[in-house]
Amino acid sequence: MAGSGLWFSLLLAAVLAGRAAALWPWPQYIQTSESHYAIFPHNFQFQYHVSSAAQPGCSVLDEAFQRYRDILFSSHSWQPPEPTRKHHAPEKNSLIILVVIPGCNQLPSLESVENYTLTINDDHCFLLSETVWGALRGLETFSQLVWRSPEGTFFINKTEIEDFPRFPHRGLLLDTSRHYLPLTSILDTLDVMAYNKLNVFHWHLVDDSSFPYDSFTFPELTRKGAYNPATHIYTAQDVKEVIEYARLRGIRVLAEFDTPGHTLSWGPGVPGLLTPCYSGSHPSGTFGPVNPILNSTYEFMSTFFLEVSSVFPDFYLHLGGDEVDFTCWKSNPDIQAFMKKQGFGNDFKQLESFYIQTLLNIVSAYGKGYVVWQEVFDNNVKVRPDTVIQVWREETPVHYMKEMERITKAGFRALLSAPWYLNHITYGPDWSEIYMVDPLEFKGSPQQKALVIGGEACMWGEYVDSTNLAPRLWPRAGAVAERLWSNELVTSLDFAFKRLTRFRCELLRRGVQAQPLNVGYCEQEFEQT
Repeated sequence: MAGSGLWFSLLLAAVLAGRAAALWPWPQYIQTSESHYAIFPHNFQFQYHVSSAAQPGCSVLDEAFQRYRDILFSSHSWQPPEPTRKHHAPEKNSLIILVVIPGCNQLPSLESVENYTLTINDDHCFLLSETVWGALRGLETFSQLVWRSPEGTFFINKTEIEDFPRFPHRGLLLDTSRHYLPLTSILDTLDVMAYNKLNVFHWHLVDDSSFPYDSFTFPELTRKGAYNPATHIYTAQDVKEVIEYARLRGIRVLAEFDTPGHTLSWGPGVPGLLTPCYSGSHPSGTFGPVNPILNSTYEFMSTFFLEVSSVFPDFYLHLGGDEVDFTCWKSNPDIQAFMKKQGFGNDFKQLESFYIQTLLNIVSAYGKGYVVWQEVFDNNVKVRPDTVIQVWREETPVHYMKEMERITKAGFRALLSAPWYLNHITYGPDWSEIYMVDPLEFKGSPQQKALVIGGEACMWGEYVDSTNLAPRLWPRAGAVAERLWSNELVTSLDFAFKRLTRFRCELLRRGVQAQPLNVGYCEQEFEQT
């Protein structure tokens, strides 16, 4: 990549050029100018090649071509009739997409390469990428570079971009337990994630409140744990649709089934799974976390996670492990006796570790990797060296950066989420605080910092459902997206504000109900029908 001095000069050139200043997230390297070329929709096409040989088709790119034609040129883009061509700049009638490594049927992974080069000049209109995933990112950038004159003609400026993500894991968590999110809301969110070059959908499927995942092995979980077992569930077909919809946008689906806490909705469907709480010497009639002392618990988990491992194809599962309340365990005489027998004393973190380690062994046996919340690390659970630890505790930056330092010093890979809980809102432009966080701003060696694989914005669902999901997410989640994609030197709030404001207007044009960043207006507000 270019050095910082050259990078800054190119940044300045792009700002002066103006049109590229709407790009989000900002590319690693860009050179552009005011020279531009006309694009006439009826004469424009995408052409896909692999290693210089034309290909008959690729499901990922064929569908992407149709999506981006619709985004750029379809009737709901509100363009006036095409003017005559004789008064306009030279024409570009195709974008050549060259993918070095063929492959259109695979799933994206943590190791997926998303680099691309985009060249638009007198001789070329050309997108080069190593994989289809890089081609998808380049198509998004191309779509943001196309602009429309007041007369209705489409143009694209002379531009050279070399781009790649700073981090390989750029995620967004949605909580579908506290409030059920309809399938359409999830699919719409995946679309906007792709616009922002986010590539991991962390699906927090179930929690205390409800169990909407329709298990074919244990159907009673949904029948007795969902808000409504007919309407508020995700069927096997729904899950497949989400995974494929995400795949076509280069997005992984990271499913989370959090245990042993956050499991009250599991209890009605699996009698004996949860711990009976006691009041004195008698059961109180209430239940706590998963009961960690019964063989039946692990038999259930073994069968259930066998199903989960087959349904969700990503290499990683998220196994939770956060916020375990020990009160119920402490009250239960059977657990007290088990603790004494195991030599745990009164250290219930050891009991938690006993459960987590057994569960991790089960999941590992299915050939899966796993992500866990930071308590698993904090409580000294023995985990595999390739475990990913997600830092979430919303303390001060000093605290969560110290946690990042400790995790990476121990040799584990880390994800940062603590500063990016987007369900928390304040009056005013809170996106700027989100934007200025750097996941590597902790004391540590280069080897430690290389273990930070990215981060996630989180949208927990206590006060969020389909009525307010989109405006609360967008464009605020875009601030996280740029931080995880762009160069670490891209930190100017003024530059970000101008681009994010324009990007928010573009999101409105694409049908996304993104909230405003400040006073003002978007022309797109009045163009919609």
